[in-house]
Amino acid sequence: MNETDIFRALADPTRRLLLERLSAGARNATELREGLAVSQPAISQHIAVLRGVGLIAEQKTGRHVTYRVDPDGMRPLVDWLTRYRAFWPSRVDKLKTLLKEMDQ
Repeated sequence: MNETDIFRALADPTRRLLLERLSAGARNATELREGLAVSQPAISQHIAVLRGVGLIAEQKTGRHVTYRVDPDGMRPLVDWLTRYRAFWPSRVDKLKTLLKEMDQ
């Protein structure tokens, strides 16, 4: 997957919440749904999107399915952020200099 697909998947607040819950440890769909005003089919669709972009993985044991964060799925985001990490500090420094000059 590329970062565009991952950002699109994470644009939904429910999917971000599910990913955050999974970052605390593996859970099944029922546990992920607890406290949310979202139907089970909707949770399944959100899980499918997150799985589709590689952010979560599933483990089946009989009829039970447990989901967990797949750290490798974050690699495109980390790569994207790394490219821009070098860009922003110099831009912010230039902005600070400009603002100081404007104040004088």
